[in-house]
This record gives sequence, C-alpha cells and structure tokens, in this order.
Amino acid sequence: MSKIKKLISKFKTVPKDLTWEELVKVLNYLGYYEKSQKGKSGGSRIKFINSELEILSLHKPHPNPIVKQYVIRQLLEKLKL
Repeated sequence: MSKIKKLISKFKTVPKDLTWEELVKVLNYLGYYEKSQKGKSGGSRIKFINSELEILSLHKPHPNPIVKQYVIRQLLEKLKL
C-alpha cells in the first residue's frame, strides 16, 4: 500500500494525531480541493476550492498542528468518504 493510501486510511479512522500537513496531502490527493491564497493576511482560515467551485474553509490549527477530530468528521461527511 502506498504512503498516500495509508494516510487516507488513517484519515478515515478519525485519528487524534492527524497533522495539518497530512490533511492538506489528503485533500490534494483526492483531486477535489486546492489551497486558495486570498488576500495578504488571510489569518488562520484556509480555503480549499474544487473544480465545481465548492469551498471548504478550514481553520489551520496553531500553535499545535494537530487537526481536531470534529473537523475530520465534518470533512469525511462532506467528502463522502
């Protein structure tokens, strides 16, 4: 199994230790969402847009890079994984 497939399997289990960078890799691999850079100081809100112009607006966790489990659950529901 490839690294990205393992990462997606991990994502589907709603882990307590998924990092922001791992989440970005999963979204990019799925091919639906791309990071959108809007404005000079967008703060910690990051937008991901797919080809159908659907927007995911996520809060980049800080100072700890671990993504909250409720965010992962919401994404799983939205992405229908």
